[in-house]
Amino acid sequence: MNRFAGTGTLLRFHLRRDRWMLAGWIVANVAVYWSQAVGTKAIYPNQADLDVAAASMESNPAFIALAGPTRALNTLGGQVAWQSAVTGAVLAALMSMFLVTRHTRAEEESGRDELVRSSVVGRDASVLATVLLVGIANAVLAVGIVVSLVGYDLPLAGCIALGASAGMCGIVFGSVALVASQVVTSSRAANGMTGTAIGVAYLLRAIGDVGPGALTWLSPIGWSQSVRAFAGERWWPLVLMGVVAVVLTAVALVLLQRRDFAGGPWPTRPGPARGSLDSEISLVWRLQRTAVISWCVGMLVGGLAYGSVGDGVESLLGDSQTSRDIFLSGGGSNLVDSFYAVAIVMLALIACGFTVSSILRMRGEETSGFAELVLATSVSRRRWAYAHLLIAAAGSAALVLAGGLGLGVGYAIVTGDGGAVLRYVPAAAQQIVSVLLVGAVAWVGYGFRSRFGSLGWVAVAFSFVVLMFAAVLQMPTWLQNISPFHLLPLMPAESFDPAQFALLATVVVLFFLVGDRLLARRDIANQ
Repeated sequence: MNRFAGTGTLLRFHLRRDRWMLAGWIVANVAVYWSQAVGTKAIYPNQADLDVAAASMESNPAFIALAGPTRALNTLGGQVAWQSAVTGAVLAALMSMFLVTRHTRAEEESGRDELVRSSVVGRDASVLATVLLVGIANAVLAVGIVVSLVGYDLPLAGCIALGASAGMCGIVFGSVALVASQVVTSSRAANGMTGTAIGVAYLLRAIGDVGPGALTWLSPIGWSQSVRAFAGERWWPLVLMGVVAVVLTAVALVLLQRRDFAGGPWPTRPGPARGSLDSEISLVWRLQRTAVISWCVGMLVGGLAYGSVGDGVESLLGDSQTSRDIFLSGGGSNLVDSFYAVAIVMLALIACGFTVSSILRMRGEETSGFAELVLATSVSRRRWAYAHLLIAAAGSAALVLAGGLGLGVGYAIVTGDGGAVLRYVPAAAQQIVSVLLVGAVAWVGYGFRSRFGSLGWVAVAFSFVVLMFAAVLQMPTWLQNISPFHLLPLMPAESFDPAQFALLATVVVLFFLVGDRLLARRDIANQ
């Protein structure tokens, strides 16, 4: 039988199965680029503002490490490319990683791949279908980026270069995930290996851009930025990324041929002879500790990056009255404090990603059948769910505080103002209740039907739109007030409001009780 028999059928099945997930990833990533065009146009409405911003950014090593080489920052296209290219490349890489592990190693773990192979399907068909799926997803992403930017009268060549660089970066890391899925024996390990590769690539790119430039060329993210969108485009790095992706895919096919089904060169290590899990909390912590620690480190680094801007906010924004109005729209009078108040909300929104994914971990336990095994013991459904909620809540609080700590420390290092930590950590702490409210939305949706837990992602997306575009789009106040992040004062630019905090905390408790009752009334694995 042909090694690739049934590839077309599997590809159609994957596209149908992932249509909503792909739409979410692609729309969110395109929105990153589009939002930068909208925001940059609003903050720097004329050439004089762009010139001032470019002068303040080009000589800041922290900015370069965070976003990449500063090229053509005195143009709208250069600003959009600089502000969005790294984020877009990482999002494309993550999308490709999850697609690959979902349709390769995860299918083997669940046993579904074995059923598929028992029909008229070649051994390599699932891999080829996955490669084509990743290629299609990243191609649609690239086209979406181009279409979203062309509407702002940006040069077509730069738009194509920016979209193609993001798509090719996603394809490269998709091939990395494909190799990882053949090497290790679990989808979690494959995601961990690929995620580590993405992190190392980002770090190499950051170090290389600030110091030894050779390190940048060890990073696919650095390759994508070397296309130089809107700054004298270079197309050959796209060819380099394509060659690397083809080579890695070939390596993955060779590894697939040489390993047993559900096996791999690096088998999972056996656990200890005597178990150490003595409660539901310890079980859930064991499942989620890596995610909690990784997210905390990432939030700390993100806070340091924001804090490294220091008190140079005014020179960064230049004389643009529009940009000042955006940051002062919350009612504060100090531009520096207002800037960092918005940064704190931004970090809290990022923490919501962990909160929602942590709560949705329960759905994964249900669909995989692991929840039934646990609940078949003396563990009640309520205790099992509460353990997950406790880790999600405690982890979310730790993430928000880590972001605030990084912000204060970064600001203190740059300015010498040691009191920044005492200002920014409490300001971040009040946002814990907003993050928990977003998690509560996911909890209520999950309690009703497990698949409705994804409503938490809708809440995150809506809150992001309100934060970034409420002033630009002139959203009505009632619509902005739906976002929990809009209801709290923007500390430290504004004073703490105990009444508003208590109101949000009460809503969190009510949502928790509603979700509890809904979960008690439905069957496990009720999709």
